Amino acid sequence: MSIIVSNISKQFGRQLALDNVSFSINPGEIVGLLGPNGAGKSTMMKIITCFIPPTSGEVSVHGFDIREQSLEVRKKVGYLPENNPLYTDMYIKEYLGFVAGIHHLGKSSSKRVADMMEVTGLMPEKSKKIGALSKGYRQRVGLAQAMIHDPEVLILDEPTSGLDPNQLVEIRNLIAEIGKQKTIMLSTHILQEVEAICSRAIIINQGRIVADDSTGHLLSNASERELVMVEFDREVSISGLKTIKGVITVKKLQGFSWLIESAKDLDVRQEVFRYAVDNGLTVLSMQKQGNSLEEVFQQLTKP
Repeated sequence: MSIIVSNISKQFGRQLALDNVSFSINPGEIVGLLGPNGAGKSTMMKIITCFIPPTSGEVSVHGFDIREQSLEVRKKVGYLPENNPLYTDMYIKEYLGFVAGIHHLGKSSSKRVADMMEVTGLMPEKSKKIGALSKGYRQRVGLAQAMIHDPEVLILDEPTSGLDPNQLVEIRNLIAEIGKQKTIMLSTHILQEVEAICSRAIIINQGRIVADDSTGHLLSNASERELVMVEFDREVSISGLKTIKGVITVKKLQGFSWLIESAKDLDVRQEVFRYAVDNGLTVLSMQKQGNSLEEVFQQLTKP
């Protein structure tokens, strides 16, 4: 296992930030750590990266214990904190060289800096100081410093926070590419991001894990309903649609489109088509709608 977390609890005064949390992450996984503000995500990441100690429990990274072998753990982990602290008066190459020196990379520093600038797409901005970079390029610098010592594990806390849509896609693609070779744990509030690049999601609420599964299983198992979106060629009555066998609720969408809800594992499309034929309607389109991770998240973390 790349990361093993066993019965971790963390207390800040009277506040219990983490309550007996356990999970493990395999090499090569990209895992999304999700939860509302204050759920304990950043606390968990800081414990894994040896920034703060747990109150109780154990964590190992590639077989090294965070309490007894913290220096070895730090060699194995690259960390991008949420606020991405950078020395804004330094040039990109200068800063990455400084970080390489901290990791004692020696003669390989120059090559490693050049490689990371290439991998993270920093070459177009190589002559600029960090303070002159856009938020998207600063995130790239943060990723480059996290990877400069070639760690096996990357811990990324809100890596796309504050980015515009184009920057978000670029960083998302970059993380997905990096994830082909490294184990990645990332926290984010952008749930579409987890669906797009994570193979698995851990949802934490009030310091406890409330879900830990592949994104596919979370989406298929969380809801007790089936949804079908249908578009007719003209207006129909809501009362008429509710008479269709198996229909629980219907919702009007734009134009002549409707969202029809039925019980889980009940496919009402044949009944909807039969209703259309009986009432002289033409079905322009009809398709099943999958549940979104946003809906799953709301179900599992609602007060």
